[in-house]
Amino acid sequence: MDIETIKRYARIELARREFFGFCQAMAPDFYRDNRQYLIDLCNEMQDFYESDDDILIVNEPPRHGKSRSASMFAQWVFGQDQSAKIMTGSYNETLSTTFSKAVRNGISTAKADPEVIVYSDIFPHVKIQRGDGAMNLWSLEGGYNNYLATSPTGTATGFGATLLIIDDLIKNAEEANNEATLEKHWDWFTNTMLSRLEEGGKIIIIMTRWATGDLAGRALEHFAEEKKKVRLLTMKALQDDGTMLCDEVLSRESYDMKVRAMGEDIASANYQQIPIDIKGKLYSSFKTYTELPKDFTGIYSYCDTADQGDDYLCNIIWGVYNKEAYVLDVIYTKQPMEITEPAVAQALFTFEVNRERIESNSGGRSFARNVKRILEQELKSNRTDVSWFHQSKNKIARITSNATWVMNHVYLPANWRDKWPEYYKAMTSYQREGKNAHDDAPDATTGVAETMYLLGG
Repeated sequence: MDIETIKRYARIELARREFFGFCQAMAPDFYRDNRQYLIDLCNEMQDFYESDDDILIVNEPPRHGKSRSASMFAQWVFGQDQSAKIMTGSYNETLSTTFSKAVRNGISTAKADPEVIVYSDIFPHVKIQRGDGAMNLWSLEGGYNNYLATSPTGTATGFGATLLIIDDLIKNAEEANNEATLEKHWDWFTNTMLSRLEEGGKIIIIMTRWATGDLAGRALEHFAEEKKKVRLLTMKALQDDGTMLCDEVLSRESYDMKVRAMGEDIASANYQQIPIDIKGKLYSSFKTYTELPKDFTGIYSYCDTADQGDDYLCNIIWGVYNKEAYVLDVIYTKQPMEITEPAVAQALFTFEVNRERIESNSGGRSFARNVKRILEQELKSNRTDVSWFHQSKNKIARITSNATWVMNHVYLPANWRDKWPEYYKAMTSYQREGKNAHDDAPDATTGVAETMYLLGG
């Protein structure tokens, strides 16, 4: 046996045991020894697969081999376990079919050159079921429905998965700025994909970061709350030390050209994994307090009632000290008026509010009258002056023009994220430009600023 044959057998044996060795055997021109980021990616994926961790999230720049590595991983997993059931999710049906073809064709590649390693050399017992012609749903010999490729517009009915692989769901900045689109992605992931995951199954999400509310961001938050074991691997095109992740794939010159062409915010999301909405947030920071001032000159409240069924009611109570607003209480809810009217009245009573201003648009006048009635008749209090007014100014213009004052003069409790999580999320994710699903929290907070102006603040 000559030395080259011995080397080839060694590469085949390594490919069976190590995922990077497999990738290098199947695509040596791309998976090179000098591309450390690919070695790190492959090792992380294999280590995750062999661990008891539940979710792996990989954030990587475009054109660096995300989808290729994901399709390679599906092939390698079938080599480890022919009973595995893998479901992959892509942006649309076209891409899901492309992903499926890559996996299927990789497994079924015919041996044409005795010197070139193909899948059957590494895993000779893994074969596509004969006559299984569907491109997006197929089986291995001896198995049943081992692989399904789908998308948010596709189907997953009747398929159970031991491994979910989600590959880049967001197409462009417009989608990243659209909260409705991001919500649809999350609904599809939770209602369709997660429901198909079998007990003990694993999830891999591989994508470029776009927004804090994208699938990767939501998954990080959700699974952490569920006490699941989550891994996060983040790769930046431009490293913190000024070098590139891989000069052969993307040089500094090309990177700078792309930044100039697409803008810093989109480039930061695409190539640096900094969500686009962090760059585009209206409120860049908030002031907080740990101790309240002793002597408020007054305690006030502002209420933005829910205009429509999907809107939030937002009522904010604050104390005034040295012309600064110290937030004491926030009610931020979608509950109906029969719940919110007594809740707001009780809050006004508890915090001894001097004056409450309620927007009278869309039922606000009736809401204000009922709050006033509950205070006077049920709580026996006439301390609070409840007034209502019609808000005629443009909402977005009001929010934007008052944002700086809000950041500089509104003080929130140091633990406001824990006290009012929905309000916190609404305030910290509101975008200067782009489609915001809700503006009720910034609207009411702007009302705090406007009330302070009226008070001479």
